[in-house]
Amino acid sequence: MLDPSAPIYPVADQLWSTHDLLAKFIDPAHQLNGLSRFSDLHLKVGQPVTYRYDGDLAPVPDAAPLTPALCEQLVFPLLTPKQIEFLKAEPPTDIDASWEWLEHKINFRFNVFHDREGLSAVLRVLPPSIPDVDQIGFPNDRIWQEICALSQGLVLVTGQTGTGKSTTIAAMLKQINRTRRVRIITLEDPIEYIFTSNRALFSQREVNRHVTSFAAGLRSALREDPDIIYVGEMRDSETAALALTAAETGHLVFSTLHTRDTRSAITRIIDMFPSERTKEVTTQLSLSLHSVLGGKLLSRVSGGRIMAMEVLKNTLPMANLIRTGAIHQIQSLLETGMKEGMNTLDHHIQTLLQEGEITHEEALLAATDPKAFPPLAQRPRPRVVA
Repeated sequence: MLDPSAPIYPVADQLWSTHDLLAKFIDPAHQLNGLSRFSDLHLKVGQPVTYRYDGDLAPVPDAAPLTPALCEQLVFPLLTPKQIEFLKAEPPTDIDASWEWLEHKINFRFNVFHDREGLSAVLRVLPPSIPDVDQIGFPNDRIWQEICALSQGLVLVTGQTGTGKSTTIAAMLKQINRTRRVRIITLEDPIEYIFTSNRALFSQREVNRHVTSFAAGLRSALREDPDIIYVGEMRDSETAALALTAAETGHLVFSTLHTRDTRSAITRIIDMFPSERTKEVTTQLSLSLHSVLGGKLLSRVSGGRIMAMEVLKNTLPMANLIRTGAIHQIQSLLETGMKEGMNTLDHHIQTLLQEGEITHEEALLAATDPKAFPPLAQRPRPRVVA
């Protein structure tokens, strides 16, 4: 537990400790609907302490730049002796881990690394509890209801870093835990949300702690009678191949990818494999994929952020495009697939704009095709929440 009485930021009017830095995340003055508007903390040599607030970087006003010694003093209380040893080794090893502030029941995911100036760290706060799936921001409830009822198939959640990919999957697993007697195995790096078995039976395993890699954990999981497997990230062809096989052979598989949209997620998986395997992979993907969800977090008029989500469903026409490699035609099918439950990112952004949840400027910044949005004068005035 951190010592709140240990000031280690020796600036005359700012005697901060690691405890003080993290206290921002529990300050009621900066919460919206029970969640902190601070999402990340950045510690970097040569720069002042910087937070991310409602999606924007916000340096602490008038704070002195961190020296190498001060950065160590702020970061090391979060690490184990073994992790500090790895950081000091030659060459140093990045540390990617999770940490629980027991006093306040808050979990953080953090990465500690070296750059040109020295030690750096980024901490991300995790919601104190897994949100209900209807709070995530799906375009409509039918999407998550269908996914949470699946017995097999591959469900991918894609997007840039910090767009709620793991939270989206955790919310769906929480819903499944409430309603289905199934065996769920999660493979994470690191474990973020702690699940308590309700109707489902959970096993959570962490890379480099319980398994050596996602692929090794997935291979092991297939021998452990799973119904549902969550693979934290699909990073390589071995993991992708095992996930596709698992989905094709009667398991529901969730995973994430770092791509800008749903179409790019399909391309990314295909490109993981050598060209001589393209036909095999596209065929397998067309048979096993159920859906791809792609999200962006947008600044909300009333404060905080809100999800805009693209939904690609693997209908028969979509499966044919994937199998034949006609990836360039996917966008057109997305735009005409509303009846089948698909939704483009721009369509959801339009909906949020019409509901007054976001500004016209925010919509243009987030849109795939800003030219498709009518000029500001033609838009309804945003609803302002007092």
